[in-house]
Amino acid sequence: MFFQKQTQKILKTYNEYPRIFWVVIAITFIDRIGGALLFPFFALYITSKFSVGMTDVGVLFAAFSISSFAGSAIGGALADRFGRKGIIIFGLIASSFSTVAMGLINSFQAFFFLALFVGILTDVAGPAHQAMIADILPEEKRTDGYGILRVAFNLSVVIGPAIGGFLAARSYLLLFLSDAAISLLTVILIAIFLPETKPQAHPDAPKQTVASSFAGYGQVFRNAAFMLFLGAVMLQVFTYMNMNTTLGVFLRNEYGTLESGYGLLLSINAAMVVLMQFPITRRIKKYPPMLLMAFGTFLYVIGFSMYGYVATYTMFVVAMVIITIGEMIVSPVAQALVATFAPEDMRGRYMAVSGVSWGLPFAVGPYLAGLIMDGPQPHLLWYAAGFIGLLSTFAFLALHRIRRKEENIEILPETLAL
Repeated sequence: MFFQKQTQKILKTYNEYPRIFWVVIAITFIDRIGGALLFPFFALYITSKFSVGMTDVGVLFAAFSISSFAGSAIGGALADRFGRKGIIIFGLIASSFSTVAMGLINSFQAFFFLALFVGILTDVAGPAHQAMIADILPEEKRTDGYGILRVAFNLSVVIGPAIGGFLAARSYLLLFLSDAAISLLTVILIAIFLPETKPQAHPDAPKQTVASSFAGYGQVFRNAAFMLFLGAVMLQVFTYMNMNTTLGVFLRNEYGTLESGYGLLLSINAAMVVLMQFPITRRIKKYPPMLLMAFGTFLYVIGFSMYGYVATYTMFVVAMVIITIGEMIVSPVAQALVATFAPEDMRGRYMAVSGVSWGLPFAVGPYLAGLIMDGPQPHLLWYAAGFIGLLSTFAFLALHRIRRKEENIEILPETLAL
């Protein structure tokens, strides 16, 4: 009886969404397995192969993130101009070959310059991926839709780090080769099964050129409400980015935690999302989104700060559980909010600019974190992360108050008219 009810729930959920949405979800799952194999072990690979400290890794991440933002900006404009599918295919093919090159290079200097190039290719397809969900689903379905996308993403992360830790213990090159092979498989699946989703332009709308598409970024940056929101998100990501950049190195250096132990923490994070994300998303969507962002960010504050004073693997797991609950609240709500800010014909560019809130923290954060970690008291990193998370929490609370005032101002004229 229990399994019959669960099956009925799954079928009901499946039927609530169009087939193309599930195609996007399935392809995303396959593609992200490759990324989940490699990225969590990136800092461990660099420090191990090139015998450099976390400060050097921070500089590398900065270069990678800056070039990633350039790739995202290019991809967002081109996705709005030419469509989503072709940009995604190009990005996957180009990044697969450059990923293999990263696994073969033996010089840190050469690796650094290649990372600039790889950053552009890696993120050129990002805005098109995100815009597809907004293209396919109506506004009232987007939070749930992005929640399901996160389930697929994290289901791959359940599998990826565990396999990645196994491969990394034998050869880091296997990680790069596996990621490239999965990217090429994804290209084939997209070419066969995924149609173009870019909305048709209004017949009376002026014809958009490549130049006018790039010029449209000015309109995005002039959207003050959107910029304030991105500022709050940026502070939040300065806290969150430590999970996939510095945490593994910190646990290895301070407590002797092996790659497999760090990979297990990430798998726990992903497993929780797979099991709990969709039910949580459905229950929280009735609450004000900025309050949800504040609450989820405060859970980040608690969880990341714990790594500064706990010293057992059991408590490392507890901290990760708290962080994951915050992540399940924050991530789908944030993505849906970006889509609500964006006009239909500018979704790719809004998604690209939203990448600033991630790109800048990943550009600057690992370097700053590396300065602390390479110093005499590396545990102070986690108190600093908690403090920045608190600033983000207060920023979201302030944005909630601003939105409430704006809504009251809009309602007042209608009330007087009655």
